Amino acid sequence: MARLPYVAADITEPAELVGAIRARRGGRLLNLDRMLLHSPALAAGWNAYLRAVRNELSLDPLLRELAMCAVASLNGAEYEFIHHAPEFAAAGGTQAQVDALRHPESAHGDVFDPRSAVALQLTIEMTRQVRVADETITAVRSALGETATVELVAVIAAYNMVSRFLVALGVEPEG
Repeated sequence: MARLPYVAADITEPAELVGAIRARRGGRLLNLDRMLLHSPALAAGWNAYLRAVRNELSLDPLLRELAMCAVASLNGAEYEFIHHAPEFAAAGGTQAQVDALRHPESAHGDVFDPRSAVALQLTIEMTRQVRVADETITAVRSALGETATVELVAVIAAYNMVSRFLVALGVEPEG
């Protein structure tokens, strides 16, 4: 249950901001947006930043969505998982992988290819301990290269922020 009321779904002001969020969301506002819009300044920054993280990085979308789903599971952010599991599947993830991402710390190595496995390990370490083992960064860098390593770290960090916001305020999946 949401811990604060959502702003009205038919909100129109501030017009430029609400229009930009609706454009990013295909014409609607999600419950997350309706919570963020309690603070237009926060909603504006969030919309711009998460648009870049979701749409402007060169990181393989499969790895991006894998990280988002794993963060969601690790932090108990069902809202986030519900929104990103279909995106993971659309990027090439299998149902067995989606199922494994429900419990990323016990995912078996045979479910994920080596690139996905190291991305998952990085996600677990960043989310659970914050500090990442040198061996993990070395493995990620070797598998993905420097740019993708930086982008994956940024995705994991960003979606830890998202999940913590969702969980703290009890943002619920759309009806």
